[in-house]
Amino acid sequence: MRTLCASTLIGEFFVIGFAGLVAMKGDLSQAVVWTVCGLGMLLSVLLCGMLSRPGAVQIGWALQIGLVLSGFVVPMMFVLGAVFAGLWWCSVHYGRRIDVIKARWAAAQSETPAAAEA
Repeated sequence: MRTLCASTLIGEFFVIGFAGLVAMKGDLSQAVVWTVCGLGMLLSVLLCGMLSRPGAVQIGWALQIGLVLSGFVVPMMFVLGAVFAGLWWCSVHYGRRIDVIKARWAAAQSETPAAAEA
């Protein structure tokens, strides 16, 4: 799960940064755009380092909700936040499935006689 979630967070980092550049071409000030986008980018990177900690998935959900709500300041973030919330759900859901499959495979490999001889 950590690989998929980290990939999503790094993707968020770059897309939010590029969205900030696009948003500055509108009528928003640089300070507003970089406060909203910079905070989202910083939290995305920090959460990558916390994925192995308890509660990281819940903090990730808080980040996704925060990104959606940041659309009140930078309207384009409504769409980006919704897309990334969907990607976060997929990362968590399918990442857990992959973890179960990997655990079963590792258990099956450790039970084989060839693994016991090595």
